[in-house]
Amino acid sequence: MGVLFFFWNKKGYKFYKTPVLTSLIFGAKLENTYCWSQPILSPFDGEIIEAQDGIKERNPVHMVRDFFVVLKNGFFFRGETNSELHPVLGNFIIIKRDNGVYCLLAHARKGSIKVKAGQKVMEGQQVAEVGHSGNSTAPHLHFQLMDNPNLIEAKGLPCCFKGYKVYSQGAWEPVENGIPGKRVRIFS
Repeated sequence: MGVLFFFWNKKGYKFYKTPVLTSLIFGAKLENTYCWSQPILSPFDGEIIEAQDGIKERNPVHMVRDFFVVLKNGFFFRGETNSELHPVLGNFIIIKRDNGVYCLLAHARKGSIKVKAGQKVMEGQQVAEVGHSGNSTAPHLHFQLMDNPNLIEAKGLPCCFKGYKVYSQGAWEPVENGIPGKRVRIFS
């Protein structure tokens, strides 16, 4: 239901630049989606624990096909290691901060990952580009903080952003030191 809500709601939740009917019938080319190929930046100074690339993106983005891919993976996919999760996560990076906090950045564009395991990164450094790889219904960045680099065992951690903009009533409003709510469209 959430996917349909995002697709049909005309108040800033649309993923595609193409008209709704065209997107529904023919899909939308990746270059006609809002965030495809945008830079993904490291959220903090840290060390790359894992970087996996090579998962192809589905082009065009097609809501019905991509929704069934997500359903199929939800019911039938069973992975026990990060490498086995690669087809679901798509192209991904795990970064470790000095305090034992780990960050997952998933669904990156194929061939865009600029880092490798063991490499040190700085906050704000570009590490990849937003893509549509893996278990994705449209190009987006899956970002999560966790307490363990093993995605099967990890528990999520809360995250407060220094600053971002939220789309509200047709305009971008700045927010400082906040936590975005559910289904909120944000831009940094």
